[in-house]
Amino acid sequence: MVTIPSSPGPEPHLHRRMAESFGVDPERYDRNRPPYPDAVIERIVAASPGTDFLDVGCGTGIEARQFLAAGRTVLGVEAGARMADFARATGIEVEVATFEAWEPTGRTFDAVVSGTAWHWVDPIAGAAKAARILRPGGLLAPFGHVYQLPPTVADALATAYRRAAPDSPINFNARPAGSILDAYRALYARAADGIREAGGFDEPELWRYDWERSYTRGELLDLVPTSGGLTSLPPDRVAEVLAAVGTAVDELGGTVTLAYATWGLTAIRTRTQP
Repeated sequence: MVTIPSSPGPEPHLHRRMAESFGVDPERYDRNRPPYPDAVIERIVAASPGTDFLDVGCGTGIEARQFLAAGRTVLGVEAGARMADFARATGIEVEVATFEAWEPTGRTFDAVVSGTAWHWVDPIAGAAKAARILRPGGLLAPFGHVYQLPPTVADALATAYRRAAPDSPINFNARPAGSILDAYRALYARAADGIREAGGFDEPELWRYDWERSYTRGELLDLVPTSGGLTSLPPDRVAEVLAAVGTAVDELGGTVTLAYATWGLTAIRTRTQP
């Protein structure tokens, strides 16, 4: 799940410290973050004019391994050294840098993809750089998961987190009027705006896939600490939050089913940048 500061008009790419905190425990992150639906991978592969993929913010290599399995060649760019090391150990070629600072050294690609990471990239500068390194007809495709906790579990998480981190910019209590699954459309709408402003692309196409996954108490308590906000807390504070979440799950019978949405957008490069 993407977690962003609750200030008006959030700009996650400005919060580099939070972005890089996900590398604190790459093994847990890779174990708990689910792979992307086959339909997402198939959609992106079908839209790309070729097989050379650049994966921005590749993390531990979850989506990179899926694209490799689909017959693509993948180079990852990852700001976190521990995440990059983990991905390399699974067979992914990775260069350590933020996308904005990364040097392509003349290389070009058929597709620039980004799995639950493009919100950490400046939406205009990132799109402009993607346009420069994509071959004509190349594909820019950021996408990502968001999940929705049952209300009582979400309330327990929000209350415990506010006690554990009263000064955090994260506000788990700040809920949208509707489903959080719907609210995360805003991240990809913002990315689409960045693509339009950068130029060099056809009109971006926004899309969504809905699915579910069930978790035991232990599985959920292993997943929750991979969310933004918790990744930078000291272990004793994380334990406080997880105790509250665990109690809420127990009250639901020890198993919960989370609704997931995978949001994404695709844009085709039409011309070189001015």
